[in-house]
This record gives sequence, structure tokens and C-alpha cells, in this order.
Amino acid sequence: MDFEVSIKAHKDWKVKLKNYLKKPDGSLKSAEVCLDNKCQLGQWIYGGGVRWDSLTEYATLKSEHAKFHKCAADIIIKADSKQKMNEEEMLGDNSDFGKISTNVIDAILKIKSKV
Repeated sequence: MDFEVSIKAHKDWKVKLKNYLKKPDGSLKSAEVCLDNKCQLGQWIYGGGVRWDSLTEYATLKSEHAKFHKCAADIIIKADSKQKMNEEEMLGDNSDFGKISTNVIDAILKIKSKV
């Protein structure tokens, strides 16, 4: 598992969502984004990473990662509904997305130090 690639991939979601908020063109599907087992990290969590499921850090990563995908999917749903949204409120450091994103990265770093 390349944790650095996973960190970058999760950071890249902010850019994807920022662009999508500006132009919700249907290219992102909330039903797909909400699935936390399709990305590289999710495949590791539900695959090879299961052997670490006794670690608190694993449970935290699994939980925060699921929240991340749910939050990203919710943003897509709002964008698709043409709701007026403030980018900073949706994606900024103090937004739910910003906090959960930080939690995921912190959790990745903690599990990386254990495995």
C-alpha cells in the first residue's frame, strides 16, 4: 500500500469538488463517490488492511474514510441540485469536508506508522 499516493488522491478530491461546484456537469456521480471501497485506500482497508483491524488506528481510518466519501457525495448531490453554495463553506478548512479530509490524512499517517 502506498500511503503517500492515497494522501495525494484524497487531497486531489478538494480540487475535483471545487471544479464541480463551479460546473456541475454530471461527471461526478454521488452514488459512486459515496462508496468507500472503490478507491485505492478503500480497497486496502477492505482487503489487505483487514489484517490490521485490531488496531485503533485502523478503525479510525476506516471510519473517517467512510465519512469522507459520504461528505464528498453529499457535496455532489447539492451541486447537482443547483443549490447556491459557498466554496469556502463547502470545502474550506473549517467545513465538514475540510475537517474530515484532515482526519483522513491524519489517520493515514498514523496507520502508516504502525504497519
